[in-house]
Amino acid sequence: MRAMLLRQPRTAAGPGGFTPLEPADVPTPDPAEHEVLVRVSVCGVCRTDLDVAEGRVAAPRYPVIPGHQVVGQVAAVGRGVTTRREGDRVGIAWIHSACGVCAWCKRGEENLCPYFESTGCDANGGYAEYATARADFTYPIPQASSDVEAAPLLCAGAVGWRALRLTGLQDGEPLGLTGFGASGHLVLQLARHRFPRSSIYVFARSTGERAFARDLGAAWAGDTAEAPPERLAAIIDTTPAWKPVVEALAHLLPGGRLVVNAIRKTRTDQDELLRIDYATHLWMERQIRSVANVTRADVRELLSIAADAGLHPTVETLPLERANEGLAALRGATAIRGATVLRVRSAGEPVS
Repeated sequence: MRAMLLRQPRTAAGPGGFTPLEPADVPTPDPAEHEVLVRVSVCGVCRTDLDVAEGRVAAPRYPVIPGHQVVGQVAAVGRGVTTRREGDRVGIAWIHSACGVCAWCKRGEENLCPYFESTGCDANGGYAEYATARADFTYPIPQASSDVEAAPLLCAGAVGWRALRLTGLQDGEPLGLTGFGASGHLVLQLARHRFPRSSIYVFARSTGERAFARDLGAAWAGDTAEAPPERLAAIIDTTPAWKPVVEALAHLLPGGRLVVNAIRKTRTDQDELLRIDYATHLWMERQIRSVANVTRADVRELLSIAADAGLHPTVETLPLERANEGLAALRGATAIRGATVLRVRSAGEPVS
């Protein structure tokens, strides 16, 4: 099968640009017991894929096939599978497996499981024609979403939904979004659906992203260094940098909550000069929370909400072989409008 392989993490661009992945022809995997084999239609490109490619999130073994926003059809089922059948349209998300018996799993926090494994890092992912997954870690895709639209919902949407819940926002309270990529543009739409009386303020690095935010209903959009028209009850940060976190804290109301939605933060020499000042940033019971992974419940809930709300991600598509371009765009200063999704099926094959 065709696949895009990461043989070793790479941070430097070569003569052809940033190309950490290489096309390869690898054996099609067989589904193990309790697993399904999914014929991949599309796979979203996520910033976490870039973290894997550059080594900030280390895979236990290489080569590895990245990709964890996978949509396709069940091509075969392993022994013991009763909940999925050949031909079912399913998604595969970042959560590849959890132990199910630890204290965190038992209380519904499998995202914190010490044995948590991820798709596209601990296990091969969807930058390939086929991928395997445990049947109980796959998700039926609602008819309301096409394959291309569903892919970003599996991570950008699901982790955004988790972050939105962690804010504890009440309808009518002002919400801030720092960063406006794949997750941010979905959270804005989710927030407008769930909290119709809340004003949403967006901090974004480019004029294009700010215009996009206003098009989607943001009450205000400015640079991360600008002050919004009012202080905010909660802010969700989706940037890869540390500076916006410090800046966001100063915009919170007393008792405000900052939820940081990122697996890793890159630091620069300039960031070393940044300090959290207690009186400015934390006094008056301002809070910071992080988002760690997602649970299966997060994914299921988001897919259901997206169908009910008519949530349609803005998507740019690339063929599988151009996966490096998708990663390079996330890495550089290129403004991406919404999400990037790889079309995996060969030319001439239908992709919804």
